[in-house]
Amino acid sequence: MIIWLASYPKSGNTLLRSILATYFFSEDGEFKFEHLYKIDQFPSIHHFENLGIDTLNEKLVFKNFINAQKSINTDKNKIKFFKTHSSLSKIENCNFTDLDNTLGAIYIVRDPRNVVKSFSHHYDLTIDQATEAMIDQTRWLARTDTMFKTFLSSWKINYNSWKQLGNKVLFVKYEDLVNKKKTTLIKIFKFINKIGMKNFNLDMIKLNKVIKSTEFDKMQFLEKKYDFREGVIDPKTKKRKTFFTFGPKNNWRRDLDEKNREKIEKNFKEEIIELNYVL
Repeated sequence: MIIWLASYPKSGNTLLRSILATYFFSEDGEFKFEHLYKIDQFPSIHHFENLGIDTLNEKLVFKNFINAQKSINTDKNKIKFFKTHSSLSKIENCNFTDLDNTLGAIYIVRDPRNVVKSFSHHYDLTIDQATEAMIDQTRWLARTDTMFKTFLSSWKINYNSWKQLGNKVLFVKYEDLVNKKKTTLIKIFKFINKIGMKNFNLDMIKLNKVIKSTEFDKMQFLEKKYDFREGVIDPKTKKRKTFFTFGPKNNWRRDLDEKNREKIEKNFKEEIIELNYVL
């Protein structure tokens, strides 16, 4: 059964995915990109290739989201983590998932005033454009060589949409994952145990190694040394952009202009207060 690692883009999803992949798929607790790739993304094109459908027909693809997940969940006793940036909304009147295929979800949320700079860099947008994109309720991520287009909606709707899973979703703040890493990870592993990974015993020695090996500076160094295939191609240079760029060093108080800060705070005020971010 699937446990979703969900988030709006540039909110810390890859950090959590790296931690879980290193814990479950490495022998020594040392992060490597090859472990990270074992946690797949949805909707990846290859999960639809054996369904006998025209994968160029987007509406047909959306109608087969559940069938693709049924194929993934052939062994319902096996837990599989999947990263997604999709809003948990109807897409062309089709469900993104259902409770027959979803064991639960961990949703990573980050202060939207810090998301905007990373979003701007990653998608080659100005800060003004990135702010407007985060407010846009009709926003999609474009199709790539490996992924179908993904319905984001706005930052606000994306975050709130996953609440419908009730006690099957755990919301985790990126800031806690960075600043209170061990405490937050123990909470995450307890949640995974509660929703389906029964008789799971957390190896604290291995977890401590994982925590050290997934520090932002170390992952940044490994990206420079080995490349990271999930970084996007810069349309100007035709080279892959760095993925691990700002991380915890991102600071909206220093980096975000007043106009865009006020626009984000006006549109997301309720959520910023709910998440105990400072206004």
